[in-house]
Amino acid sequence: MTKVSPTKSIVVASAMAAALTMASAPVVQAKDKAVEKCYGIAKSGHNDCATANSSCAGTSTTDGQKDAWIYVPKGTCEKIVGGSLKSDK
Repeated sequence: MTKVSPTKSIVVASAMAAALTMASAPVVQAKDKAVEKCYGIAKSGHNDCATANSSCAGTSTTDGQKDAWIYVPKGTCEKIVGGSLKSDK
């Protein structure tokens, strides 16, 4: 039997917990009825899902890209400068 140090076990467990939390975050948000997709306000590389020009989250190429969206609390998108509930593309 191999002896594993407690520090190594904690580091591995922490990394696994972080990975699982990050992987499930978008799913939780998508099911939340108190959020909506807001187009045109995501910073470059911080969109929540695919766009017409990119294949996955975090791949928008410019700030305010009109087809990139992020989740925001329901009712706030149209109050944000540049925010829209519909994609321009």
